[in-house]
Amino acid sequence: MQFEVWAPQAGRVTLHCEGATRALERDPERSGWWWGEAEAGDGTRYGFALDDGPVLPDPRSRRQPDGPDGLSAVVEHERYAWRTRWAGRPLPGAVLYELHVGTYTPEGTLDAAAARLDHLVELGITHVELMPLCPFPGRHGWGYEGVSLWAVHEPYGGPEALKRFVDRAHELGLGVVLDVVHNHLGPSGNYLPVFGPYFTDTHHTPWGSAVNLDAPGSDEVRAYLLGSALSWLRDYRIDGLRLDAVHALADTRACHFLEELSTTVDALAAELGRPLFLIAESDLNDPRLIT
Repeated sequence: MQFEVWAPQAGRVTLHCEGATRALERDPERSGWWWGEAEAGDGTRYGFALDDGPVLPDPRSRRQPDGPDGLSAVVEHERYAWRTRWAGRPLPGAVLYELHVGTYTPEGTLDAAAARLDHLVELGITHVELMPLCPFPGRHGWGYEGVSLWAVHEPYGGPEALKRFVDRAHELGLGVVLDVVHNHLGPSGNYLPVFGPYFTDTHHTPWGSAVNLDAPGSDEVRAYLLGSALSWLRDYRIDGLRLDAVHALADTRACHFLEELSTTVDALAAELGRPLFLIAESDLNDPRLIT
């Protein structure tokens, strides 16, 4: 299996995989990228060490079985056998139910929540909006201090549990919306600044330095966020994303990140042959955000 990581400021990068180490090579075709191969499969634990630093989780980790500070784990999404053939459910006319996995049931898991989705159907709900699912320290939280933007909070059940939840929702005719946070990461377990210029002091947010969308290195940061968004929609069959506080996405480029995200999601919808949508939360009352 090939492993790769963007670490433009590192002098060397070492892959730690199931107790073995391997020095990664610079990618001659992609500036700042390192890559290497190692024997691995679904569930394999791994991490990266930059120069003489500690072993850190993969910024693009698909699973953090031991929390944000632990090693990453390989996830082979194609192993999951989907039960439903889902054509999608468009947003117009929707009746949404905002669901916090940790408090929706006594168990606080995705599997327990999936077992009670029939109650929402009886209420006339058409779409379930899941509050943020990315990993955060500890077991309990609202999700807005998440890190590892490609992974699912392990106490909720991890990636397989989310797929089972979506499968059950679609089986009942419910669309699934996921609340995603691109404007900041939580203060604990956020190792992105060690790897590269994921944040910039050019702009500031209520949570500190802004996510780097327009300063040097921002091409890769934008690709990181776009890849995360597409993974939720493609790998987990989520129907739409609710974008948290987009007014805090400072971007002076000619093509704003939100426009690029919208175009990218439209292209994926055409490829998959089912409707996908974005919902933006904004304090600016900007008419350009309304379609």
